[in-house]
Amino acid sequence: MEGETFLWLIRHAAVAGVTGTIHAADARADLGDYAALAALRRLLPADVAGYASPSRRTVETARALGLEPQLISEFREQDFGDWTGHGHDELAATGGEAYAQVWRDPAHGRPPNGESFADQVARVRLGLAQIGTGSAALVVHSGTIRAGLCIALDLTPEAALRFVIDPLSVTRIDRLAGGWRVVCVNQRVS
Repeated sequence: MEGETFLWLIRHAAVAGVTGTIHAADARADLGDYAALAALRRLLPADVAGYASPSRRTVETARALGLEPQLISEFREQDFGDWTGHGHDELAATGGEAYAQVWRDPAHGRPPNGESFADQVARVRLGLAQIGTGSAALVVHSGTIRAGLCIALDLTPEAALRFVIDPLSVTRIDRLAGGWRVVCVNQRVS
């Protein structure tokens, strides 16, 4: 791909739901942090192209930022399969060895009928290949951003899981002719 691509990876607003739950794609965003949303809008270039995962919380956040995003399914959060909709405390108490096994190797462990983080990294790589040159704002999930960092920094999936990615934070990575550049990670704006 010719040219440079400047990616503003924005984690969606916090989910309006029970903390500690593995939320489904239809979980709503809590868009009450007007100051953070306004600061993010000011940070983005005027000519930025908007993208999002097809999850409700990312689309709602993108629209609150004034974007009408193109939806890219490869930017979905990691698929936790049968665990989606359940809380981690509940799963730890009732999930037995299957739950414990996934968290012994969170980069490669797969929840029942789900995918591993390594699977997500491969999927996100395909999504990033769909983004053309210029400036792009991707309103996505923490796992999607960690996957992007995994790709940009040529990390192992295990190492990429060490990044903290807060709601309404910005991670900036650039795809240049000679490789990737990381500008910032988990930046909160106000």
